[in-house]
Amino acid sequence: MNARRIAAAAVALTLFAAAGCGADEPTSATTGTGKLEVVSWWTSGSEAAALDALLTAFRQANPGVDAVNGAVAGGAGSQAIVALAKRLRNDDPPDVWQTFAGRAVQGYAERGAVRDVSSVYAAGGLDAAMQPAILRSVRRDGKPYGVPTGAHRGNVLWFNPSVLARAGVAAPAGGYRLSTFLDDLRKVKAAGTVPLCLGGKDPFTTVELFENVLLSTIGADGWRDMAADRLDWRGAPVRSALRSFGDLLTYADPAANGLTWDAATEKLTAGGCAFVSMNDSAYGELIADGAREGTEFASVAFPGTDGCFLAVVDVFVAATRADNARNALAFLTEISKPATQLAFSKAKGSVPVLRNVDVSSLSAYQQSSSKSFWAAPVLLSVTHGEAMSPAFQEGFYDAVSTYIRTRDPAAFATELEDAVSAGRVPPR
Repeated sequence: MNARRIAAAAVALTLFAAAGCGADEPTSATTGTGKLEVVSWWTSGSEAAALDALLTAFRQANPGVDAVNGAVAGGAGSQAIVALAKRLRNDDPPDVWQTFAGRAVQGYAERGAVRDVSSVYAAGGLDAAMQPAILRSVRRDGKPYGVPTGAHRGNVLWFNPSVLARAGVAAPAGGYRLSTFLDDLRKVKAAGTVPLCLGGKDPFTTVELFENVLLSTIGADGWRDMAADRLDWRGAPVRSALRSFGDLLTYADPAANGLTWDAATEKLTAGGCAFVSMNDSAYGELIADGAREGTEFASVAFPGTDGCFLAVVDVFVAATRADNARNALAFLTEISKPATQLAFSKAKGSVPVLRNVDVSSLSAYQQSSSKSFWAAPVLLSVTHGEAMSPAFQEGFYDAVSTYIRTRDPAAFATELEDAVSAGRVPPR
């Protein structure tokens, strides 16, 4: 079982355990010991800087509190989620922890593991300021259970302009299509360069690639059908997406399985490949590494997805039985402030989820991303456990792995149908 499958399974076990460990009896919001433990999976250069922006804001507003950084390394939280699951089963939750929007945070709320943070939303006017799709994604039964740090765009294709120029390939622009992308990959390969980098050591990168191909094929309406368990996994659109995905993989870096997601982006800027499909947390890492936008890297919406914003939204939640409940709510309050949202996005490469944040000081890429965030349909990621249940997320990883191994659309569909049956939850 790979790390992400373990993480998805751990989430399911955690939520089951939370229902029976008394988590529905919250500690008082005045409880505190002068400490705060913050668990996340942010350890790379840009991630650590972004987390530091949150911790700095909290420490400045709460100078008497010892804020402990409990970050656990592992792409997309694969290891942190497993460690968190063990702690929750042992009734030893951290005060606050990182998760994703949508079904991830709603699942914790359903089982009583995290507290209602309506007081934070009321104090900051967040109901009116937050992007509506993101607001819905952190609510259950009308109440919010977490505070987003910012939104990453998942459907992004990064490329190295110099590598493309040497291969005689025009830089992609708006309206880029999958068929053109495949032609360009073929030209890059013929020129003797690796066409498509992939951080296969972090399994989420390959699943993100398929997720983007699927969105390109079924569009926003099909995505909504999928989230509502109405997508035919044996239908022609899904088979078409699988064929395209298989075609793309023929151009993937032979060394992919030895690369983490950030190593893959570093290889791109070093000229070792032409393209990388990766959510734009890659942007923060590229800038942190000193890469120059427009010279060593550039970007375009993943082929066929220009009109959508596939959101990857990190959220912090407060444990229902936090030892330091007062400080936990204070930490979430600081996250919700416009100045903190802006400082975080500058480091992380994300965009603020609040209307009242002035993004004019962000980079040109981020300003463009923010414009799309507020104008395009905002959809939630399956790869990151937002759009579907943990059981379905695990099945999604299994199905992609099965297709890579077999190239059999029927086997892929069977995995997904089983996951839908195992993890069906009425959409909210």
